[in-house]
Amino acid sequence: MRTLGTSLVLALIAAVVVMAGQPVTPAAKLPQAPAAQADAAMMKTFTTAADVQGLLAKAKAERKEGQVMAAEHILSLAPYVTNLGYRPVEGAVAVHEKEAELVYVIDGGGTLIIGGTVVGEKRTNEANLSGTAIDGGAVRTIAKGDFAIIPEGTPHQFKPAGGALVLMTMHVPRPVGGAQ
Repeated sequence: MRTLGTSLVLALIAAVVVMAGQPVTPAAKLPQAPAAQADAAMMKTFTTAADVQGLLAKAKAERKEGQVMAAEHILSLAPYVTNLGYRPVEGAVAVHEKEAELVYVIDGGGTLIIGGTVVGEKRTNEANLSGTAIDGGAVRTIAKGDFAIIPEGTPHQFKPAGGALVLMTMHVPRPVGGAQ
């Protein structure tokens, strides 16, 4: 549990580093529009290890047969959301065109395929693509405690091995092409 807490702190530090170049306006000086009030209601800046275990139990219980992943919010501070992803089966290839993805392996292990060319590519929504496989990607074995950051526009796929893969993920909005 101590490793999980330390890892979450490291992930949040990474988010702060990414945001370091962004101008900051104190929230107390901004008028609270309805959208801002909704964002404030979605803000969750602390989660205990016990809370994470509860979220994992909830994700396991709510996942439907055949569903690739069940996700639960761990932390949120707009525009950032940190999710727990419970993945007992292999998922589709994903490409997030406008967001990098920070990943921490909470539990389990498997394979992360990253890069290469998407096979069977189709548009999921205005900012994401999916596919059935990756041709020519780098194959990395991942296990509990590992971190990865997947740049925007990069194909990636998670394949659990020997049980469920439990991930903490945070999508980090980035300018198109990663230019600062």
